[in-house]
Amino acid sequence: MSDKIEINGYYEEQFEPVKEVLAESIRSGENVGASFAATIEGKFVVDIWGGYADAAHTRPWEEDTIVNVYSTTKVMSVICVLILVDRGHLNLDAPVAKYWPEFAQAGKEKLPIRFLLSHTAGLPGFHKIIKMEDYYNWDKIVRILAAQKPSWEPGTQSGYHAVTQGYLLGEVVKRVTGKTIGTFFREEVADPLKADFHIGLPEEHDPRVADLVAPPPVEPVQSWRNDPQLSAERGYYTPTISPKKCLSREWRGAEIPAANGHGNARSAARIGAAVACGGELDGVHLLSLETIEKALEEQSYSKDLIMQIPIRWGLGFGLNSRELRLGRNPRAFCWGGWGGSSLVMDLDDKTSYSFVMNKMTDTVLGDARSAKLGRAFLKSK
Repeated sequence: MSDKIEINGYYEEQFEPVKEVLAESIRSGENVGASFAATIEGKFVVDIWGGYADAAHTRPWEEDTIVNVYSTTKVMSVICVLILVDRGHLNLDAPVAKYWPEFAQAGKEKLPIRFLLSHTAGLPGFHKIIKMEDYYNWDKIVRILAAQKPSWEPGTQSGYHAVTQGYLLGEVVKRVTGKTIGTFFREEVADPLKADFHIGLPEEHDPRVADLVAPPPVEPVQSWRNDPQLSAERGYYTPTISPKKCLSREWRGAEIPAANGHGNARSAARIGAAVACGGELDGVHLLSLETIEKALEEQSYSKDLIMQIPIRWGLGFGLNSRELRLGRNPRAFCWGGWGGSSLVMDLDDKTSYSFVMNKMTDTVLGDARSAKLGRAFLKSK
């Protein structure tokens, strides 16, 4: 590979080290194609991209290239729910069944909305085998989850709801608003902020989607199933979501609100900036500061049953902690996606930054590449 790597876009002079980190990651092969963007007080100070949108290096990563960001999508779904909380349409402590009556099954009659956000609802997967194609059948999935018994006592422990959280939150949004979460997100968040992020991607955008470059295959972490505190009959099953399957029109067009959002660093950081600035940006009001601060209240802080690492959960966000260092400020928070994408927000500094790429690593919450870029940005600030 040539030593000369072209990085396109804009950055203020003091942030040149960020550009150099991205260029080196592509030069070394850590990245194939990627974008990084950062804002301070709602203004972009970095918006750069480079490399290729495919493993064969035939398509350059362009300004408007987007890609499946997996669980970074969760940030967008959580924002939708918080908007409804902010408007008084949802009560965090009310039972889910108040809004979704069919959910009052298998001991979940009193399970509150906040448990869905904090991954403490005990519904991290499915107790029955489902197929990949079932992810495209919204009604079937939510019927299964409504009838399912929690795998542990809700509220006592966290267990990452990798795919199920999106359906759980999305069905609540649908019951309250009459709109799918993808439609609600587009109308209330993406379009007002002019952010090129999609939950349910229209076919017209397919030509600019980067191909994901899969990580080496590994067995999913499911060691929680052997925990003696959990009975053997509590099954957990989630079909493998391979990057190759995510190239399909069925995947892209479906609304899978925990896993199939498509965007780039610019669009993610733009939405993150609105939250980091207290809920309002360029005249667009998403949330009140009071609701954002409520979302940053610790809900759970222990070894997550699924991810097998300590996570300090707020309402849908990973909070700054010993294990998840997001800088010096206590009100920094984030989430990321399988393969390496991430979005970090900081209420104290009013900053946001995002990394989005197509070459995946076997991580579910950012990786060394996003960490290097984040450190370079914070050090240059």
